[in-house]
Parts: sequence; C-alpha cells; structure tokens
Amino acid sequence: MSEPGESLEPVEIAYVALSSEALQGLIEAFVLREGTDYGEREFTLEQKSAQVLAQLRQGEARILYDPASETVTIDIAARART
Repeated sequence: MSEPGESLEPVEIAYVALSSEALQGLIEAFVLREGTDYGEREFTLEQKSAQVLAQLRQGEARILYDPASETVTIDIAARART
C-alpha cells in the first residue's frame, strides 16, 4: 500500500517476464478494448494480436502496470516518446 503523497508512477514490465498465456490474454484484452481502426482492411483478432506482439518485441510498445489503479495496459507509442 502506498503512503499519502507518494508518487505512483507506472512501472514497465518486460513482455518476456510474463507467461505466454498471460501475455496472450493481455494482448487480446488490449486489442478488444482498443477498437483501433486498422484502415481499409479488416484484421482478425489473431492478426491484430500478432501485430501488437511484434511491436512489443521491436520496442515499439511496452507493458505498463499502474500501481494507483492496479491495472496493466499496453502503450503502443513507446518508441515515439523515448
């Protein structure tokens, strides 16, 4: 539990630190939640998930744990900010 006034910054989690099942579940939840427009062509859940996994592997995305809300998400624009 955090102390009053303590800054709770998101913590980056290496995708390789997760089990394959946990990683797949996180990616699928992210893809389904985002409802991202992928352009003129429709992609399956599997294709979208593979794209996110590739972005994680290439450092273009990162997994963040937010201790304040106790949630985990994927940040796709990771490379643009670093």
